[in-house]
Amino acid sequence: MQANSVWALLLLLPLIAYIWWMVRRTPRLSGVRKLAVVATRTLTLLLLIALAAGLTPYRMQEQRNVVFVADRSASMKGEERQGAWIAKAWTEKPEEGFAGIVSTGLHAVVDRPLASGALPSGEAYSFRTELASFYTDLAKGLQLGAAMLKEQGGGRIVLLSDGAENAGDAMRQARLLQDAGIPVDVVHLSSELARDASIEELRVPGVLKQGETFSFELAIRSTFAGEAELRLYEDDRELAVSKVMLERGDNRFAMQNVAIEPGFHRYRAEVAAAGDEQSANDAAHAFGRVGGPPKVLIVEGKPGSSVNIEAAMTASLIGHETIGPEQLSRELASYAAYDSIILHNVPATRIAEQPMEWLAKATGDYGVGLVMLGGDESFGLGGYFQTPVERALPVYMDLKGRKQMPSLGLVLVIDRSGSMGDGKLELAKEAAMRTVELLRDADTVGVVAFDSMPWWVVEPTPLTNRDEVLEKIQGIQAEGGTEIYSALDSGYQGLLQLDAQRKHMILLTDGQSSTNMNYRTITDAMNENGMTLSTVAVGDGADIALLERLANDGKGRYYFTRDQSTLPAIFSRETVLMSRTYIVDGTFTPGIGDAGAWGQLWERGVPPLQAYVATSPKEMAEVALWSADEDPILARWTYGAGRSVAWTSDATGKWAPDWVKWEQFPEVLTEWVKWTFPQFDSSPYRISTSLSGGEGTLIVEAAGGDSGLESGLAAVLQDSGGETFARRLMPVAPGRYEARLESLEPGAYLTQIGRLGGAGESAEISEGMTAGYVVPYSPEYRIGGQDGSELLRRIAEATGGRQLGPEDAARSFQFDPIKLRVPYDISRELLIAVLLLWLLDIALRRLSLPWGRIGDALLAPSRTGKRQSLRSQGAAQESAIGRMKQRTQERSRFYGAGGFSDAKPAKTGGEPLEAERNRAGAPSSEANRPSHSAGQIRRDDLADRANSQTPKRVQPQTNGNSPADAPEQSSSIHRLLAAKNKNKR
Repeated sequence: MQANSVWALLLLLPLIAYIWWMVRRTPRLSGVRKLAVVATRTLTLLLLIALAAGLTPYRMQEQRNVVFVADRSASMKGEERQGAWIAKAWTEKPEEGFAGIVSTGLHAVVDRPLASGALPSGEAYSFRTELASFYTDLAKGLQLGAAMLKEQGGGRIVLLSDGAENAGDAMRQARLLQDAGIPVDVVHLSSELARDASIEELRVPGVLKQGETFSFELAIRSTFAGEAELRLYEDDRELAVSKVMLERGDNRFAMQNVAIEPGFHRYRAEVAAAGDEQSANDAAHAFGRVGGPPKVLIVEGKPGSSVNIEAAMTASLIGHETIGPEQLSRELASYAAYDSIILHNVPATRIAEQPMEWLAKATGDYGVGLVMLGGDESFGLGGYFQTPVERALPVYMDLKGRKQMPSLGLVLVIDRSGSMGDGKLELAKEAAMRTVELLRDADTVGVVAFDSMPWWVVEPTPLTNRDEVLEKIQGIQAEGGTEIYSALDSGYQGLLQLDAQRKHMILLTDGQSSTNMNYRTITDAMNENGMTLSTVAVGDGADIALLERLANDGKGRYYFTRDQSTLPAIFSRETVLMSRTYIVDGTFTPGIGDAGAWGQLWERGVPPLQAYVATSPKEMAEVALWSADEDPILARWTYGAGRSVAWTSDATGKWAPDWVKWEQFPEVLTEWVKWTFPQFDSSPYRISTSLSGGEGTLIVEAAGGDSGLESGLAAVLQDSGGETFARRLMPVAPGRYEARLESLEPGAYLTQIGRLGGAGESAEISEGMTAGYVVPYSPEYRIGGQDGSELLRRIAEATGGRQLGPEDAARSFQFDPIKLRVPYDISRELLIAVLLLWLLDIALRRLSLPWGRIGDALLAPSRTGKRQSLRSQGAAQESAIGRMKQRTQERSRFYGAGGFSDAKPAKTGGEPLEAERNRAGAPSSEANRPSHSAGQIRRDDLADRANSQTPKRVQPQTNGNSPADAPEQSSSIHRLLAAKNKNKR
């Protein structure tokens, strides 16, 4: 018996006082009724105190508890075998048995808690949880299984695995289980593949010279002998394809190549074989830096518009490559192959979200230069407001502090139909909010959302409360159909009410209207009222013909995009283009600013300009050339580990014809680009990685040993989502530093090694260099690992468990049960008893019943026994008196017959003396006897009988018995019987 709230037992003290009070202070009750009420209330209160104290009795119970720990790592090659084994074992579970299931991989999870119920029907159990399967940590599975068993008082663990542990320490956990008294039964399930080939290692020289011949060294392990194909890649470009013959076991190959392209390159090797059962181990990565002339990537918005730039690079012996914005790589490592990247009049609407982010990271984290050259589709006109590229450039895209700008009224008409729910609407809302942030407080904005019917999310209002407008836009949800005409008409009616110098509407949709109306009615009315309309078609499902016609009729622009991530850039570009103030026309000569060594470039002056895109310089930027309105024409700054330059005029001759014709222009342009190149020539560090137990370590070794200059060394690392962060490298040996890696997918990653500026891990790296590190595939996929059966055998021996085979599932519950003291909750029974006692207490106090008779009825069995005892005693007495009387009569007859006396013989037959008296004329004693109770009458009868049968002393009288003697004798007998009965009572 246990009490959950021991303090509640102190209520027994006031209970004792209450019982005393009830006994002393209950005048209305008396006798048996009072005792019954006191007893009932006492018992009721005792039960309530037991409930308050949480008294719980125990009962002994035999139980068999088993937790199945299933290894669900990738090396097990499917979960069917474990599920079938567990399902078969479960069918043999006894009724008193409890079983649970734990899944383990890199981590352990409870797939099914300990329970006595049956598994769902089926030949194999289907696991219900997901977990990381690229590592095997048996220790975590055993630990979780033991915790489940301890909650149930103990039991056994059944471990199903191939024993290929590559994380944690299962033997250490087994020793802990031995101390806890939990045996572990093991089931070895073999997991070898019949056909698999893996690349164990790829080696490439870390530093190469341009034109140098080098070798790729590969180590390949195979479970079969046969033909395979090897492919080699530099970045994403295929270098070579070769057929090789694999032998069973280890194979080594060397493939030669020539280092042609200078820069930092990522190399990849792949092996392909027919029937290969495992693809996760078919690739390996490496990094190498090819020294030589620098290389620049030119991204041009209009094909063939970069001739001047290419000529300047060629004249300075700078290698270059020209691509369109859609060709930008989605791999961050690809940008490290270039020393600088030039964006030549490229709109942000043509750069996807991921490449846009990588451009900024390549500059800020890995030192790759960034140059933006202007034009009518660059800077703010290109939609770069609040983009990652804007963060990397030395200028803001909006015009901070600009005065005398025309007032603007803008209505955004956004499709919110159900088809926009796959992420398009979220980006459309982001685009609308970015537009609101780009506008001035004096501008007016309205937002119409439409499905089958339009509704105003934001009524046309000045942006005096910008946060409220942004909150309303954020609340738009996707649902319903698509009806464009009524939405467009609502937007027109809203613009009609505005008092603004410029009025513009942007329509965005990904579908087709459910009605076919005459849209010229709206567009003609907009033209008459000086309004413009631009349209955005998202995806191939949009009515492209209608939207393009609406843009043309509305004197606006038409956009089509399959990449919904470009929607914010499209809206930003439209917002800027609504005000032609961003393009500043007029011939002027730039003013000289402060840009260090660049001042030598225009010692003889600079040519005039005819136009540029207005921007605002950032606070830390260096402005080399200014406009007459104090706008930056040429600005530069350091962004993280890299540098960037902004030229707000063009490079084609449209806005700067005198600059393009200037003989020093190629040299000037080249100097701008060279200034952005990374500030290192060779790698002073050797970088490697190591993996252990699912955790990685980045190892950095100083090439010349520890010179004492590496204090404060740090590295920029990446996580699996592409986010970067700075982490301090901790010294572990002279010239050797380490940092913990986040959980990463296998592959090649960039890092920057340098000094950590500022405080905290989020501080920036300065004086750094770009390097690469490789995260190999998990040892879970390696061929020919450790002997798993030996590890499982040692676990079973250490814990006192059994080694079960694939056919021994029925033996899982064949062991001696554990005996448990199981608490039994009696709250329900106590409450029922309290209720019944409460009803009895009410009945005893309130009901008017013959409680005396009820008490007699309850006591009747005991009284009946007493009466029977008295009757048996009276019968024995009568029998004895009868025998005495008979002997007296016989004696009287004897003496009478002998002539010794004349007295009449006494009457025989047991006739009462009272009858004889009546015949003699004596008064009857019954007539004069007062009334008595039944019990008293019975006692009197008994006394009379005894008196009548008592032998009288024979007197030698001639006249018979004396009448005076009878009362005296009768009185004596009465007294004797009364005394005897009193003693019995």
